[in-house]
Amino acid sequence: MVERSESSRDGADLSIVGIAMTAPDINDWFMRDVLPLEPALMQFLRRCVRDAAAIPDLRQDVYVRIYEMARKQIPYPVKPLLLLTARNLVIDRVRRDQVVSIETVADLEELDMAADEPDAERSVIARQELRRLQAALDRLPPRCRQAMTLRKIEGLQRREIAARMGISEPTVAKYLAAGMYALAEYLAGDNNVGSVQP
Repeated sequence: MVERSESSRDGADLSIVGIAMTAPDINDWFMRDVLPLEPALMQFLRRCVRDAAAIPDLRQDVYVRIYEMARKQIPYPVKPLLLLTARNLVIDRVRRDQVVSIETVADLEELDMAADEPDAERSVIARQELRRLQAALDRLPPRCRQAMTLRKIEGLQRREIAARMGISEPTVAKYLAAGMYALAEYLAGDNNVGSVQP
């Protein structure tokens, strides 16, 4: 990177941008250019982080990252990089907080929680329900069944179903409504699904 010798708008000397510096030079730069940005950093962190106790740690992590970057090359301008670094650390923290820790899982096992696996009776009931649902789908008219399968099993949107089946979106909506009604009737005990007319 090319050295700069002009001054920034706030009067800071930019001759150090892009060159390797000694630790005392980096310390001086950090105190002169980074620490004055702390009010903006704190405002950003207070706005983005719910846990006020986490803010000092995040602030320190931001400073460490910026300082480490400066050891390789002095960043310019500093403020956007400072706020971007803070944003990335907040995102990392949110992701990390959403992960269940191994200790929590171990604690649940110690509580002798019921296993997620269904018992034999529930498995049999679930298989029977799937067979009933398949039988209900099989009784639908072919185009209605195709629309229902594309929507409920493959997860396609109406627009995509219309394109795939070569029909209009209102027709897809009719097929889906008729199919849902027929399935609900069949599963409720009325076995006359074959008479569906969308």
